[in-house]
Order: sequence, then structure tokens, then C-alpha cells
Amino acid sequence: MLTSRERLRRQAATPHLVALHNALGRLGSPLTAMNTGAHPDDEHNGMLATLRHQYGMRIVVACSTRGEGGQNILGPERGGALGVLRSREMEEAARVIDADIAWLGHGPDDPVHDFGFSKSGPDTLARWGEERTIERLVRAYRQFRPDIVIPTFLDVPGQHGHHRAMTQAAETALALAADPTAFLEHAAEGLLPWRVSKYYLPAWSGGGNGYYDDEVPPPAATTSILANGSDTATGLAYDRLGEVSRTNHASQNMGHWRHPGEQSWALHLVGGAAEADITAGLPTRLADLADLAELAQADAALAAAIAAFPNGHAVLKHLISARAAIRAAQGRLTETAQALHGHRLARKLAEIDTAMALAANINVLASLSSADVAPGASLDLIVEIEPGLAEAIEIEPITGPLLHPVAAQSVTEPTTVLSLQVRTDAPAGNAFAPDWQSLGGNGALSLLVHAEIAGERLTFAVDTEEPLQVAPPHPLQLAPEALILPLPAQGRHGIALKPELDPARLSLSTPPGLTLERSGAGLVLVAGPQLQAGRHSLPVTVDDQPAHIVTPIAYPHIGRTRFVRPLTLDVLALDLTLPSSRVGYVGGGSDRVGQWLARMGADPVILDADALAGSLSGLDTIVVGIFAYGTRPDLAAANPRLRDWVEAGGHLVTLYHRPSDGWDPDATPPRHLIIGSPSLRWRVTNPAAPVTMLLPDHPLLAGPNRITAEDFAGWDKERGLYFASDWDKAYEPLLSMSDAGEVPLLGSIVSAPIGKGRHTHTSLVLHHQLDRLVPGAFRLMANLLQPA
Repeated sequence: MLTSRERLRRQAATPHLVALHNALGRLGSPLTAMNTGAHPDDEHNGMLATLRHQYGMRIVVACSTRGEGGQNILGPERGGALGVLRSREMEEAARVIDADIAWLGHGPDDPVHDFGFSKSGPDTLARWGEERTIERLVRAYRQFRPDIVIPTFLDVPGQHGHHRAMTQAAETALALAADPTAFLEHAAEGLLPWRVSKYYLPAWSGGGNGYYDDEVPPPAATTSILANGSDTATGLAYDRLGEVSRTNHASQNMGHWRHPGEQSWALHLVGGAAEADITAGLPTRLADLADLAELAQADAALAAAIAAFPNGHAVLKHLISARAAIRAAQGRLTETAQALHGHRLARKLAEIDTAMALAANINVLASLSSADVAPGASLDLIVEIEPGLAEAIEIEPITGPLLHPVAAQSVTEPTTVLSLQVRTDAPAGNAFAPDWQSLGGNGALSLLVHAEIAGERLTFAVDTEEPLQVAPPHPLQLAPEALILPLPAQGRHGIALKPELDPARLSLSTPPGLTLERSGAGLVLVAGPQLQAGRHSLPVTVDDQPAHIVTPIAYPHIGRTRFVRPLTLDVLALDLTLPSSRVGYVGGGSDRVGQWLARMGADPVILDADALAGSLSGLDTIVVGIFAYGTRPDLAAANPRLRDWVEAGGHLVTLYHRPSDGWDPDATPPRHLIIGSPSLRWRVTNPAAPVTMLLPDHPLLAGPNRITAEDFAGWDKERGLYFASDWDKAYEPLLSMSDAGEVPLLGSIVSAPIGKGRHTHTSLVLHHQLDRLVPGAFRLMANLLQPA
């Protein structure tokens, strides 16, 4: 449950009048616009805020992945855990601009996932499954029935392959969504064919932002969305409201103060001509749907309700009239009009009910006694109600497949507690729901509230303040969860269990050369010389059932959630020699390199702000972690001392940085060194791309581990990015590599003697390879630790 302070702050952040104003704003248009993208934060928030709050449209973001292949400037979450974090960020970003979300991908174990960077749409679709991707987008078209679809990016060379793939899929899905013979399984789910009226491409380039470099100019503009004024309730210009939304993509450092903000967005209508407005030729009011007097009456009543704000009683009166008129019109629609517009009227009634609840000042809070419960466990749903003008209220828990159903019941007290039980076969999953709805009803458990007001029975959805998650029956953490064993392996390695449990309940199968011993405090893994080189992944069971590891995730902008995965003990046995070197590590808070240095046996000194401000003379090598120059102000302040330390004989190793990470080419490194931009031009996305040793006998490649092409086998996601593009003549490039058909890049590792010391900069994604236990990454990292 939220703490009292958290709950009070959350409620204060959403004033009643702002919520009512937003709810009334939904009633101004029967249109739906969908913006498609590949990652959370691809959505064009300012444009969407304009469509929603100025035009009154329903807005939907269709996103193919959870962003699990990206970076994270906030903390250590990577892979699936980052996907959970970015999914929650997307939901909070959508909440600000009142958008719905359609997810095509369902996490790192789903084929449609963020596998890093791609330069090709076809290559991306081959990885995702082209038919699978298009089917899911057709499903989204049929579920949300958009009148307008706008991809965020163009399908042009120089653009991210994931973006290109999503734009390709968005266009291909148009005809299929309207084809009644395509994906017949949708009809069984109640998803009928739908024809999108307008498909626009952005008439702006997606390059020039330091990431991509569109080679083809954008198409000519046929239409412009113009932002007139600002949001009445908040006083924010629409683009600024969009930037407020983008602040929730905090793991990606999104959300910026821009003055003046954008006020127009140029679009290209595919297959169409110039038009005065994006709504040209589309129904902009209910009366445009059919020649029925009741629809004109509904339009007039809705306009009166909007004009009556903030008078709740007057708003209610007009909404009741609009409600009655729409219901009367529903019974008079022709079969053709029903197929085209029936969903619009149903949606408008749902929006009216939500607005009526706010106008009547009905407040419902649904909380859980525990948001994380095991299969078969019980929990309480606590419903607190301030009835406002409601004469009677009934609550109906929507339990879904994870919980046993509970009947609806009338509420007579301010607080009602319902006992719920999780099914014994409920799986422990992650927060990868297929969609997110702005009107509520999200998650494994939500609430339908039925309220009687002036003889009208209205229904609206309420989400629990924290989403319910099913906990694994055997959550466990091993410390450490991975061992790095130089060959020949010998020794005893203690492994603690968190939480403590009887080691006799735990088992794992071990390969030859590893022996498991149980002790009172945990486990002891005994390594012998017959252990074979390679990665050994040992699944862990408790009471003969799979154990899971739960990674809690908590940030102020997303609340609390977690990522759960099967638990394994990973052992990497490899030919590894460490140099005789005293190592310091400057972390940026977004990688685990310091941890891996310790696991390797390098015994690094972690250089926090105090340590970095002290004497560095006892260190031979200092490694600066990824993004650190952008996240550690104390590092920037200490940089002149670091340069002097290098001149006096220290070895400075800087890992992957972006130009935006506080990197001044003439002040950050000891000598001039430019990080390449846009990143698409200075990266190698194929993790199996051939690597050429330019200086195989260079000290950093020759020892203490001889680095060869074999050390680049088994790499994951990509080779590296933001390679150095220009450098002082003192630097020597050590490696050459490229994606197929491209000019070889030389800036993956460059190293220079500086005075009595040395500076080495690498843009290889070593931090990711260490997380993936790639043997060659550990051998190369060990070499980089050697003294100057």
C-alpha cells in the first residue's frame, strides 16, 4: 500500500477541477488518432496533446517494444527489468496527456522486443516476425479503430531500423485491417474489420538529433496541426504539456524546457492532397455520423456541459441530456451506420459516465492490503468512497484470470473491505499488459463502480492505486548470483541465500568440476580443475519447484513495481589473467562494471565523491563508467586533477559515453577526442561483425591476455556505439570493425601515451557483455586495467 504521505501527494497532484476539465475535454470530438512508434518515448507528445486537448480527439500510442534493449541513466535496471520500468514510464506519460496505449510486444521473452539497434526495417521485422508484427498492429487498429494514423518516424536510410520497421508495418496493416478475410481469428474476439480514413507521414526529418541521420528529405507537407492557445485547466501550452508528459521517460533523460515550444506539426497525407485541417472530410461532431435529430441534440448538450464548467450541477444536467439523446440515437442507427459509428457512441457514453462521476464529486479509492501476493494467498481490496451526489453505489471487482471472482455488492459504509483469493495456478508474471486504458480498468484487478444519480445509473472504472502482481512461490536471491572463475578453477566459493532458508530445500545440478555443499548459512560451491571453460547456467529449485529472483523497481515517477525471472546460478569459467594493478572505479550509477571488476578479482576502489576528491596517487588505473561524465558533477570538477594524474603516470580508461554526457572533446579527455554523432553513423550493430586487430602486439591487446578474434565471439546485441570519430594524433586505434557493406570504423578503442601515463577510450559495449558473461569481454577488460 502507499504510505499516507504518498497517497496525499498523489491526490494533490491531480486536482478535482483539472480532472473534470479533462473529462469534459474528451467529449468534444468523435475522432481517434493513433501515433505509432517502436519504443516508449517515441510518441510525439506535444502533437498528441494538441490533438487531445485542443481538438478533443481520443489519442492512442501504438508501441512495438518495451524499450528493454535501451540504456538507463537512473539506475541498474537492464533487459527485462528496464522493460518493466519503461512500460510504467509510458503509462505515466500517457496519463499526463490522456492517451491510451496499444502494446505490440510483451517483454524480453516475446519475439517482438527491443534487441538493441538495427539499421534496417526488413532485418528488424525478420527478428520480430513480420507477419506477427503486422497481425498485432492490425489487432490494434481493429481494437481502437483510429480514424487517423501517424507514425513518428520515416522509413528512410539513416533511421533506426526499429522505427523503419514500425512505419512499414503501420502502412501494411492499413489494408489488412479493413480486409474481412485477414486474420479471421480476430472476429472470435469481437474485433471487426476497420478502415483507417487517413494515414499521414511526418513532414519533418527524424535526423539531426544526435542519434539518427535521415538520408532522404521528408515528404512535402499537405497538412499542419496548429496549436492555438494553451490547455485551459493547467495553463500549459500544448507542447509544454507534452514535455511534462515526456519527463516520465526519465530513464531516457526525456523532458526538456523549450522556449518557445513547437506550435505546429507538418504532416504529409499519403495518397491525398493539401487540406486546410487534419479533420477535413472526417466527422467532427456526433451529428456528422448520421442524420438524426437526437445526435444534434447530444452535440448541443455536450457543448452546454463543457461551457458550464466548473459548475458541477449544471454539468450533470447537460450530460444527462446528452446521455439520453445518444441512447435514443443508438436504437435508430442503420446497420451501415452502426458498423461505422457504433463504437463512437459507445465510447462517448463511457466518457460521459466518467465525466458525470467527477461532476457529481464521487471519489473512489481502491487499495490492496498487499500488492504482491503468492498463488493461493488471500488479500483484501479496500474501497473508500466519498459518494458526493450519488444516491446509491455498487462496486464490482473485475478480477480477471488470476483471481477467483467476487460478486458485486451495494455499498452503505464509507469503507468496504472485500476478501479476494489468488488462484493456486496463477502464474507469476511481469507488468507487460497488452494495453493501457485512459478510462481505467487496467491491471490484474480493477473496479467497476455503478452509481445512481437523478435516476440515472452510470458506470465507470477505477484502478487500484498500486497494480496487483502475483509473487513467485519461491522468491530467492543468491549472493553472488554469478561467479567468475579463472582456469584452472580451484577453491571454495560461499553463496548466501536471501532470504535465509534451509539449504536442504534447495538444489541445483552441477557440471563436472563443480561440487555443491550445503551449510547452515547457505551453499558452498567447490571448483575443481576438471571444470570446462564456458558459461554454466545452473537452474535453482526449492522443494523441487523452480525458484525465482525478484528485482524490485521503485522510482518517484512510477511508484513501485518489480521484475521476476527464473533463478539460476551462473558460473563463467575462462582463461583469465589479471594484471598487477591497483584499480579505481568511477561509476555513473547506470552500469555494473564495478561489481564485475570485483568478481574478476580486481578489488577496485569505488571512487565516490569524497574518494575522488582525495589522493589518487595510490591507484595505477582508474576506470570511468558509462555516462559518468554526465551524471557525476564531482567527476567534472575533478577532471583537471585526473588529467594531472594521467600525466604523472596513471592509466585513465573511459567507457562508452554519448556526446551529451558532459563530454567536451577538448576538456574531458586528456587530449582532443570527439565522440561520433549521430550515433547511427558511428556504431556497429551486428554483434557478430568481424573484428580486425590493427595493432595485435599493442600492450593492451598482447597481455596479460592475448586478445584475438575469438574474444569477440558470442557478443550480444551489438559491438558498440558512439565510436570516436576524430582524435589527437597521439591516439592509436586498436581495432577495426563495421556492419556489412559499410566503411570500417576505427574508433572502438583508441589509446594514447600522455606524459608518463595513458588514456584509453572504448565505445565497445563492454558493460553489456559483462552482464551477459561473455568471456572475451572479461579478458579485454582485464587488459584495460593494466598500469600505464
